[in-house]
Amino acid sequence: MVKKEPFKEMYIELFSTSEGIYAINSPVRVRILSMLRKGELSFDQLVELSGKAKSTVSVHLKRMVDEGIIGSKTNPSDARKKIFFIKSEYLGKLSGKKDVKEDIGKYVSSYIEGEGDPYEFFRLIFHTIRVSLIRQGIDIDPILYEAGVKVGETLYEKVKNPDINKLAENIAMFWESHNLGHVEVLKLEPLTINVTDCFECKSLPPIGRPACAFDSGILKAVFSAHFNDEQVVNETKCYALGDNKCSFTIKNKEW
Repeated sequence: MVKKEPFKEMYIELFSTSEGIYAINSPVRVRILSMLRKGELSFDQLVELSGKAKSTVSVHLKRMVDEGIIGSKTNPSDARKKIFFIKSEYLGKLSGKKDVKEDIGKYVSSYIEGEGDPYEFFRLIFHTIRVSLIRQGIDIDPILYEAGVKVGETLYEKVKNPDINKLAENIAMFWESHNLGHVEVLKLEPLTINVTDCFECKSLPPIGRPACAFDSGILKAVFSAHFNDEQVVNETKCYALGDNKCSFTIKNKEW
């Protein structure tokens, strides 16, 4: 039995194709794309998950295929049917909800009144840009995540080790030496990593959701390469959630 997607607050989703950027504001299309971002689905699965009529889903799928946002292929178990998948790049979302209302000026003032540490200056830049976007209802986490994946693919060659404990030590040393935070491997089953003094989110105000998309992308790439199998990274704790650290679990995608 396929479980239907629960109703969620809808946003304008942004997707980039070879033809340009598409802003998706149709609730049905947003829901379909949200499901496809988790993996390939057949037409029948999309109908069942969305709770919409076949004709409605069909119209939206055809339009998104024509726009190059999604693609389709023959269902290997039934040549008369198709499997649908995302073929564009997910850029993020726009929302009318303002998650952050605080004054950025206090962070600028705290830096000016400090000792002028260049590291803190770049942290200030990153924080200010990100909070400004969040205040306008712009979520760039997907872009940060994909950037993290690219960094992680390169980083793996620097930290790789067949021993998972040694690999974790190398990651911790990299984080420490680059002022990204203090890494601690809490346990191996499932692989759980804690980060304190997190560069990406420690200075962010509480926004009600995890904010370490860049770090999550790095960890996904590094451990997917180590295990030679796609891994899923879930951030269960975050400074942006009001926690006193960030915590990540890394599991095989099939778990």
